[in-house]
Amino acid sequence: MASTGTLYIVSAPSGAGKTSLVKALLDSQANLRVSVSHTTRAMRPGEVDGVNYHFVSREAFTAMLERNEFLEHAQVFDNLYGTSQVWVEQTLAEGFDLILEIDWQGAEQVRRLMPQAKSIFILPPTQEALRHRLTHRGQDSGEIIERRMRDAVSEMAHYVEYDYLVINDDFAHALDDLKAILRANQLLQQPQQQRHAGLLGELLA
Repeated sequence: MASTGTLYIVSAPSGAGKTSLVKALLDSQANLRVSVSHTTRAMRPGEVDGVNYHFVSREAFTAMLERNEFLEHAQVFDNLYGTSQVWVEQTLAEGFDLILEIDWQGAEQVRRLMPQAKSIFILPPTQEALRHRLTHRGQDSGEIIERRMRDAVSEMAHYVEYDYLVINDDFAHALDDLKAILRANQLLQQPQQQRHAGLLGELLA
């Protein structure tokens, strides 16, 4: 009997290193997938439609919303983001673990619909480190960086709502922490019982 995958919610303020950590985690875990959200924001240089996001118009997004196709949706920096509920359920049913990279608003919605999901919040080591990372991206103006800093402080206050807290001070250490969280959840009794039903039957015969 195949084990149902685990849904992981991963949130962090902009500049905390979430995207890089999740990419490294995906490269190290064969059974892990990441959800590709729909968004109305403009595509950035180097991004690919269907890989980084599904880039859609505001009208198309609104139509999907009216058809209740999203597991969660949120407005962030004047843009809309949403996660396809059907795709998430199919991926988990196939036995894959799945990461949702979403903010605290989306995490709240997902917890209501899928309370079995595990949630992880990634924090920077200091506000100064966060500002440095945002500034050295070279993508945003000083005004936007200040706005992102204000929003980051507000978002970080929601860390108490999450199951796990990872501090991204040292990248390798933070990645090891994420791997440990996944490994610990794989060893929980219920998924282990599903994976090793035959062995358990033999042992208890």
